[in-house]
Amino acid sequence: MAAPPCSSLILLSLTTLVSSLLLLPAAQAQSAPAPAPSGPINVTAILEKAGQYNFFIRLLNETQAGNQINNQVNNSHDGMTLFAPTDNAFNNLPTGTLNNLTNQQHVQLVLYHICPKFYSLDSLLTVSNPVRTLASGQDGGVFGLNFTGQANQVNVSTGIVEVPLYNALRKDFPLAVYQVDKVLLPEEFYKAKAPAASPPAADGSSSPAADGGAKAPSTGNPGNGSGRMSVGLGLVSGIWLCMALLS
Repeated sequence: MAAPPCSSLILLSLTTLVSSLLLLPAAQAQSAPAPAPSGPINVTAILEKAGQYNFFIRLLNETQAGNQINNQVNNSHDGMTLFAPTDNAFNNLPTGTLNNLTNQQHVQLVLYHICPKFYSLDSLLTVSNPVRTLASGQDGGVFGLNFTGQANQVNVSTGIVEVPLYNALRKDFPLAVYQVDKVLLPEEFYKAKAPAASPPAADGSSSPAADGGAKAPSTGNPGNGSGRMSVGLGLVSGIWLCMALLS
């Protein structure tokens, strides 16, 4: 039997090679694993990955605010915005700042760093100030944040501190996380609360509060007035007694 021509062998080899190359991508596509579906958002994991947020992570866990964020961003249509102070921000607080806060104020401080709505940097330039936070309305306080700036520069102010927003740890809906290099101390912590109004007196006379506040205490002996009144009454009684004896 005669051997096939050399050109036929070359053509057959090329045909086989081309067929193999065409089938290879399909085979690879079938064997390649499907991409894993993205899991639920976890704000603590985002901060841990970024680093330098250990103190704030601890506060989120202690106050359960971290769970509140995760629940809302994974189950609502409004999203959330978080302003995360760095560890240096907490270290730079004046000595005793956190120790002087009550347990309730610790919770309010954390909630004050969270807005119950998603805000991009661009949208923060057009919001109506003050912007609500999760602490808004507590103890009758506003607990709002104010945003100013232009172009790519956005500043957030509390009335006590002001700091620029320049690093977004996460900027996609439904959760935005922005780094802040200062702890956002609410103005409400530094406002003296108005004293409660005193009830009106039973005889209709005005109370000290209605007269403009409590009167300053006398610097003298509080018994001097009644003593002088007793001496005067005794002197008058003595005079009347003498006149009765002489008559």
